[in-house]
Formats: sequence, C-alpha cells, structure tokens
Amino acid sequence: MGKLAFLFPGQGSQYPGMGKELAANHPAARSVFEEADKALGFSISDLCFSGSEEALKLTTNTQPAILTVSVAAYRVLEENGIQPAFVAGHSLGEISALVAAGGLDFADAVRLVRRRGEYMQAAVPEGVGAMAAILGLAPAQVAGICKQAADGQVVAPANLNSPEQTVISGHAEAVRRAVEVASAGGAKRAVILPVSAPFHSALMQPAAERLEADLRKTKFHTLRVPIVNNVDAEITTSGDESRESLIRQVTLPVRWEESVRELIEQGVNTFVEVGPGRVLTGLLRQIDRSIHVFNVEDEKSLRSTLDKLTQAQTESV
Repeated sequence: MGKLAFLFPGQGSQYPGMGKELAANHPAARSVFEEADKALGFSISDLCFSGSEEALKLTTNTQPAILTVSVAAYRVLEENGIQPAFVAGHSLGEISALVAAGGLDFADAVRLVRRRGEYMQAAVPEGVGAMAAILGLAPAQVAGICKQAADGQVVAPANLNSPEQTVISGHAEAVRRAVEVASAGGAKRAVILPVSAPFHSALMQPAAERLEADLRKTKFHTLRVPIVNNVDAEITTSGDESRESLIRQVTLPVRWEESVRELIEQGVNTFVEVGPGRVLTGLLRQIDRSIHVFNVEDEKSLRSTLDKLTQAQTESV
C-alpha cells in the first residue's frame, strides 16, 4: 500500500443531519460538537443534526458546520489508529486539514470560520456576485473565456477542480456572460451555482483584509502532518506559511487538481474524504482513476473505510 492522505471538503458539501450518527456512536465525535457549541456560544450541533437546508446554506452557518463535522469524523479515524501521511482541504476544508494536522486549535478554528463566513457574506451585496461551474473545457480555455467575458468587470477561475471542471467567480453579469460564451464554445455544461457570494475572486478583498486581522491574532503551530495548500499546491509544515496561505486563499483560486497531483507524486495512492458529502471523491475520479478513494461521513462509510484500509494494509505486509 502507498501513502494515505486525508482530504477535507469545502462549502457545498453540507446537508441536514450531517454528523448526527458519528456523534451518537462515538464519544470522540460527540466531544468535538460539544467543544464547537461552547466556542461559538450557540448550538452548531442542533444546526447540523436537525437544522433546515436553508439555515445550513447560510455561509456564516455552513462554514463552522462543515468544519465541525469534518473534525469529528477525523477524530473517529484517529481513535481507530488511522493516521495520514499528508492532508489537504478544499477552500474552507484547508482549515479542517490544519486542525487535523495540529496547526490550529479546533476552538480557534471554529470561531475563525464563523467570522470568515460573515466577512465573505458582507464583502459583496447579495446578487452582485456569482459563481458558475464550467464542465468539459480545459482550464486554460476557461481562463480565456473569462478574459473575453469580463468587459471591465471581475470574472476569473476560482476553483481549478479537475481536467473536466473549473469554477469561475466574479460579478454576476460577467459570470453570466462567461457561461453563455462557454456554452457556445463547446462546454458540456455551464451552470450558475447556488452560492451566496463570489468566493476566491478579487471581489473578496474586503473579506481577506478583515480575516487577515483575525488570523494575525491566532496562534498557529508547526504541523505534525504536512499539508498541501490551495494557493500554491505546495507542501508545508510551517504554521506561519499556513496562516499566509489562508489569507491569500480568500481572493485567489483553489488549485485543487495540482494539489492532488502533488500528493500522488509524493507517493499517495489512497485518499479518504473526511467530512460530509462526496464532492472531492467525484473530483478525484476525474483527476486519476487508478487511485483508491474512500470517504467517512457516517457510520456506514466509517465501517466500510476502516475495513478497506485494514484489508489494504494486510495485503501490503
């Protein structure tokens, strides 16, 4: 068996009821939810376990909710003796990855992402910004389409997710123009995404500045496990470098495909998506079909992944 990496999902992976089974069955997961409730001063547990889809979709709720569920799933894996050689996370997921790697204390992280969500929501008035997924065109083609569609406004690649999928972000009108150009230019699909702000674009500069002030006051530690960061797709174990990466990440694109390829180059052939949903699992299959991909979000996926990892380790001995 090659090396193992844990990947942590970002916004868009949330769903009502997430984390409930893990908290009910595992004290390690339950204590994460209790710590989050205490740190935030309200019950993020209730929001995850029984909140509405609408409430979970609000960026200020989504970010701490996904982080909490992801860290809870990580703690259960850790309790079962499963340790990764590397970690990475998609956008918000990078903060979950830093908690798992020991770079950031969980209580600090959950308060940070609550504010990160508030700052991102406040940076651009409702309806001014948008994001869209472009499927079936090469990333370079999408970048060219954005330049063509900008017309004095902001629109640029925001998530370089896979050879098949690039997400763009910016002013709503410019994003719509880019979608029309992409559709006419042979994209398999070009769809506006149901998000509340134009993440990872220059329009997020006010949020980046406010978050930077908070990040500068937050203690970061040297990482126990190396992380591949979003903005450079490079490996680091430095707490200070990780902080800088989180500041830059607010306005710069998530280089996800390059991050995954970097991990594969480092000898990783088994990935576990740790947290709600299977968005990253789908992207991994588009990037490289030869790797092993599992996920942990509830009791069934936990059992299945533990069995498969144990089996793989036994076979490689």
